Amino acid sequence: MSGHGFHVHGPHDHELEHAQQGGHGGHGESGGMINQIAMFTAIIATVGAIFGYMGGATQANAGIYKNNAAIKKTEASNQWNYFQSKSTKQSLAEMSRDLAPGDAEKAKYQAKVDRYEKEKNEIKLAAEKLEADATAWDKQSDEQMHQHHRWAQSTTVLQVSIAMAAIALLTNKKWLEIAMFVAGGAGVLVGAAAALHF
Repeated sequence: MSGHGFHVHGPHDHELEHAQQGGHGGHGESGGMINQIAMFTAIIATVGAIFGYMGGATQANAGIYKNNAAIKKTEASNQWNYFQSKSTKQSLAEMSRDLAPGDAEKAKYQAKVDRYEKEKNEIKLAAEKLEADATAWDKQSDEQMHQHHRWAQSTTVLQVSIAMAAIALLTNKKWLEIAMFVAGGAGVLVGAAAALHF
């Protein structure tokens, strides 16, 4: 706009004015559709971003839990190796007891046998607890991966819905707008299933 009141519109200025007035040539239905799709797209994009974050978080949790399970399995394996070494020592003590010439020697080796048996039982309990912990971590990891897949499915459906919104805007097809709403609703339902661990 110059100082003499001369005003030149660019093509985008013309489109913006018409969009604000409800569409081209006063067609309020088209403008209403544009506004409706734009609002829906903004909401679905926000929900999709949240679902995407949740999908990433559950995937990370699944990895951490699987790592914890591996650590517990390794610790259990160490305990079982320790158990095996005590069994070997117990067997040697039993053989020494059986080969000992006197009662005093036999009693000394029997005390070792009894001690190794007691230690083995304690080690066995620790190993079994570690194995149970590993199983629990594995189960939690599997649950997180299942939930991650649900979040990923939801995010994908919401992205398809946003793509349909763009095509609906370009083609001005009502059926595409309806399909966009259906896909968006389906994406939200799958996200709700993820949140509820289904």
